[in-house]
Amino acid sequence: HVQLVESGGGSVQAGGSLRLSCVISGYGHTGHCMGWFRQAPGKEREGVANIDMYGTTTYADSVKGRFTISQGNPKNNLYLQMNSLKPEDTAMYYCAADPSRRSSMRCREAYYRHDFGYWGQGTQVTVS
Repeated sequence: HVQLVESGGGSVQAGGSLRLSCVISGYGHTGHCMGWFRQAPGKEREGVANIDMYGTTTYADSVKGRFTISQGNPKNNLYLQMNSLKPEDTAMYYCAADPSRRSSMRCREAYYRHDFGYWGQGTQVTVS
Protein backbone atom coordinates (compact mmCIF):
# COMPACT_ATOMS: atom_id res chain seq x y z
CA HIS A 1 0.00 0.00 0.00
CA VAL A 2 1.71 3.16 -1.20
CA GLN A 3 1.45 6.20 1.04
CA LEU A 4 2.68 9.76 0.71
CA VAL A 5 2.58 11.80 3.89
CA GLU A 6 3.33 15.51 3.88
CA SER A 7 4.34 17.62 6.86
CA GLY A 8 5.83 21.00 7.62
CA GLY A 9 2.98 23.29 6.68
CA GLY A 10 1.82 26.10 8.92
CA SER A 11 1.21 29.81 9.23
CA VAL A 12 3.99 32.29 8.57
CA GLN A 13 4.36 35.98 7.92
CA ALA A 14 5.26 37.28 4.51
CA GLY A 15 8.98 37.03 3.94
CA GLY A 16 9.28 33.99 6.16
CA SER A 17 10.29 30.42 5.35
CA LEU A 18 8.88 26.93 5.65
CA ARG A 19 10.21 23.52 4.75
CA LEU A 20 7.76 20.91 3.58
CA SER A 21 8.56 17.21 3.80
CA CYS A 22 7.00 14.20 2.13
CA VAL A 23 7.71 10.61 3.03
CA ILE A 24 6.85 7.91 0.50
CA SER A 25 6.35 4.38 1.73
CA GLY A 26 4.94 1.15 0.42
CA TYR A 27 7.20 0.34 -2.50
CA GLY A 28 10.84 -0.34 -2.86
CA HIS A 29 11.71 2.11 -5.62
CA THR A 30 14.17 4.81 -4.80
CA GLY A 31 14.90 7.76 -6.98
CA HIS A 32 11.81 8.41 -9.00
CA CYS A 33 9.73 11.20 -10.41
CA MET A 34 8.30 13.39 -7.64
CA GLY A 35 6.69 16.76 -7.45
CA TRP A 36 4.95 19.39 -5.37
CA PHE A 37 1.63 20.91 -6.32
CA ARG A 38 -0.63 23.43 -4.63
CA GLN A 39 -4.23 24.49 -4.72
CA ALA A 40 -5.64 27.67 -3.27
CA PRO A 41 -9.36 28.06 -2.49
CA GLY A 42 -11.31 28.75 -5.65
CA LYS A 43 -8.32 28.15 -7.89
CA GLU A 44 -7.09 25.27 -9.99
CA ARG A 45 -4.29 23.07 -8.81
CA GLU A 46 -0.91 24.19 -10.12
CA GLY A 47 2.48 22.62 -10.33
CA VAL A 48 5.10 24.11 -8.03
CA ALA A 49 8.20 22.03 -8.69
CA ASN A 50 9.32 18.58 -9.68
CA ILE A 51 12.45 16.47 -9.61
CA ASP A 52 13.28 13.38 -11.60
CA MET A 53 15.38 10.37 -10.67
CA TYR A 54 18.49 12.09 -12.05
CA GLY A 55 18.00 15.18 -9.91
CA THR A 56 16.81 17.42 -12.74
CA THR A 57 14.38 20.03 -11.44
CA THR A 58 11.58 22.14 -12.87
CA TYR A 59 9.94 25.11 -11.17
CA ALA A 60 6.90 27.25 -11.73
CA ASP A 61 7.88 30.78 -12.72
CA SER A 62 6.12 32.15 -9.65
CA VAL A 63 8.45 30.31 -7.26
CA LYS A 64 11.78 30.34 -9.11
CA GLY A 65 14.55 31.70 -6.93
CA ARG A 66 12.46 31.29 -3.77
CA PHE A 67 11.62 27.57 -3.56
CA THR A 68 13.97 24.60 -3.75
CA ILE A 69 12.89 21.00 -4.30
CA SER A 70 15.18 18.20 -3.19
CA GLN A 71 15.25 14.52 -2.49
CA GLY A 72 16.55 13.06 0.72
CA ASN A 73 18.62 9.99 1.33
CA PRO A 74 17.02 7.56 0.82
CA LYS A 75 15.33 9.16 -2.15
CA ASN A 76 11.84 8.34 -1.00
CA ASN A 77 11.94 11.54 1.04
CA LEU A 78 10.99 14.72 -0.77
CA TYR A 79 11.42 18.28 0.46
CA LEU A 80 10.37 21.76 -0.56
CA GLN A 81 12.28 24.63 0.99
CA MET A 82 10.19 27.78 0.67
CA ASN A 83 11.81 31.15 1.30
CA SER A 84 10.59 34.72 0.90
CA LEU A 85 7.02 33.53 1.18
CA LYS A 86 4.23 35.73 -0.16
CA PRO A 87 0.51 35.81 0.65
CA GLU A 88 -0.15 34.41 -2.83
CA ASP A 89 1.73 31.25 -1.82
CA THR A 90 -1.13 30.42 0.54
CA ALA A 91 -2.55 27.05 -0.51
CA MET A 92 -2.81 23.37 0.28
CA TYR A 93 0.42 21.76 -0.84
CA TYR A 94 0.51 18.20 -2.14
CA CYS A 95 3.38 15.91 -2.95
CA ALA A 96 3.10 13.38 -5.73
CA ALA A 97 5.23 10.52 -7.00
CA ASP A 98 5.32 8.11 -9.89
CA PRO A 99 7.96 5.36 -10.13
CA SER A 100 6.99 4.57 -13.72
CA ARG A 101 8.28 7.95 -14.98
CA ARG A 102 11.92 6.96 -15.33
CA SER A 103 13.10 9.40 -17.94
CA SER A 104 13.49 13.13 -17.54
CA MET A 105 11.10 13.73 -20.42
CA ARG A 106 8.36 11.49 -19.01
CA CYS A 107 8.76 12.99 -15.56
CA ARG A 108 8.45 16.52 -16.90
CA GLU A 109 5.42 15.43 -18.92
CA ALA A 110 3.81 14.03 -15.78
CA TYR A 111 4.45 17.31 -13.97
CA TYR A 112 2.89 19.51 -16.65
CA ARG A 113 -0.09 17.15 -17.00
CA HIS A 114 -0.44 16.58 -13.23
CA ASP A 115 -0.35 12.90 -14.14
CA PHE A 116 1.21 11.20 -11.13
CA GLY A 117 0.23 7.78 -9.85
CA TYR A 118 0.38 8.60 -6.17
CA TRP A 119 -0.65 11.67 -4.19
CA GLY A 120 -0.48 12.77 -0.58
CA GLN A 121 -3.29 14.26 1.46
CA GLY A 122 -1.79 17.73 1.57
CA THR A 123 -0.41 20.17 4.11
CA GLN A 124 -1.73 23.70 4.52
CA VAL A 125 0.52 26.72 4.07
CA THR A 126 -0.84 30.12 5.08
CA VAL A 127 1.14 33.32 4.52
CA SER A 128 -0.14 36.58 5.94
